[in-house]
Amino acid sequence: MGVCGGTTTLLMCLSLAAAHRNTRTNLCKWCDNSQPVCEGGVCYTNCSLSSYCETAEEICVTVWKQDNESVQVMTLCHHPHLPLENILLPPYNTARCVMQAVSADSGLLYMCGCVEEQECNDKLIFYNQSNGYSLLHSREAVPVAAISLIPPLLLAITVTSLFYLYRTHRLRKRPESWLVTAACRGGCSSIRLQNKLSSSLISTSQCNISMACANSINHNTELLPIELDHRVGKGRFAEVWRAKLKHTESGHYEAVAVKIFPAQEYSSWKNESSIFTDANLKHENVLQFITMEERGSGLHKEYWIITAYHARGNLKDYLAHQLLSWMSLLKMAESIVSGVVHLHSDYTPCGTSKVAIAHRDIKSSNILVKSDSECALCDFGIALRLDPLLTADDFANSGQVGTARYMAPEVLESRVNLEDMESFKQMDVYSLALVLWEMASRCEAIGEVKNYELPFGSMVQQQPCVETMRDMVLHGRGRPDIPDSWRRHPGMDILCDTIIEGWDHDPEARLTAHCMAERFILMRQIDSASSNLHSIFYFSQ
Repeated sequence: MGVCGGTTTLLMCLSLAAAHRNTRTNLCKWCDNSQPVCEGGVCYTNCSLSSYCETAEEICVTVWKQDNESVQVMTLCHHPHLPLENILLPPYNTARCVMQAVSADSGLLYMCGCVEEQECNDKLIFYNQSNGYSLLHSREAVPVAAISLIPPLLLAITVTSLFYLYRTHRLRKRPESWLVTAACRGGCSSIRLQNKLSSSLISTSQCNISMACANSINHNTELLPIELDHRVGKGRFAEVWRAKLKHTESGHYEAVAVKIFPAQEYSSWKNESSIFTDANLKHENVLQFITMEERGSGLHKEYWIITAYHARGNLKDYLAHQLLSWMSLLKMAESIVSGVVHLHSDYTPCGTSKVAIAHRDIKSSNILVKSDSECALCDFGIALRLDPLLTADDFANSGQVGTARYMAPEVLESRVNLEDMESFKQMDVYSLALVLWEMASRCEAIGEVKNYELPFGSMVQQQPCVETMRDMVLHGRGRPDIPDSWRRHPGMDILCDTIIEGWDHDPEARLTAHCMAERFILMRQIDSASSNLHSIFYFSQ
């Protein structure tokens, strides 16, 4: 069997998607031969292809072959009760792929098997440093890595030196608090420029800028020169204004968004500010934070959060007036999932540990559409840091929150498992699935596109209460309709499966945000296969 890559046929991809819809199977790395990359006691297969296993019994497997000259890695799905390389697999009932030495006819091999985690056979763990990892590390990885890192290292030193000189020069001309804000605002532009130079350098720069901005901005005591323009939104706790941020040297204005909390909503401002000022929150699919401020006094006291401004507005309003092509839907939806993955992850894209965050109010009006047609999550007023040090007592009042229309069944029933922090992520995934349905309902790929409706549309009133949604979702097991016609498009077929498995009644049965992201990789692979097949037909005529 093959995988859904650029060299496979569309029919193979469709059969894989259909098989996965009917049976829950593991998603594994699948390459006949790849050259691993190692660091410390951990190696990665360097395999770029993935596939869903044909049966639920198959697990993810990696075979490490070595001789005196080279190392080769094979990744695949395999039934654990059947021999592979004429031997049975070592113990595998874990989500970690721990390499174990086994004797085979062809010589010494290392094998590992794993289940549950998507692509778990990509990360190979060696507990014994005298094994195949050492061979690769000493003979291949170090020389190749050292040579390949020289150009980006020199580039990094050059860019860092220029940035230091730039910061030193600017420091002589601006107050420190304004400098910090400008550096944070300019970070994204710098990163976009460096993207033309080195992708590896971007990752490092993003990490450094994120840490510097988020840590320093908390000490900014000078109010920014901001002029409010007009109100663009109003929520439960605050109003959002479009505003002008004046650059004193050039005299130019930059559009920013200002979220203004009245004095009585101090706690909401404080919670959202604590989320935004986390250094590790910074991500391209999370609204860019500039600073927070306290303005006025007494009865006129206000609390501000200043962020980037996105003229296209929120996703709800955008969908009401725009139809989406399949590629637009794929790009926008994938960016939203990417933002949720970042929130839920215990690690940043840079590899440093972070505290996972549950948004708890994911809905189309809390997602902004950026100028590049990607999206950014916003409104963290009731977001929750899932700190491992917290206990169930700390989460005692964290059950029934959010918007009733998007509340998961367990939230409507007030039966959230506060002992398991994954419960809060599962609530987000349910809401995310509803947002994906909204987007799918406005995509040209489904055929006839109806007028925009919120999830559950006319089945409930415009602002349904918890009791109404409890009857609809909990007792009636109601969900928005997915017509069969939607599934005629191969990518949309997989998206429909993803939505259904995301709003599953059982929280434990729902996909994780990470698994949703893997589904979007599969959708892109199918698109690639379809394009290749179309090209073959075109040039054969």
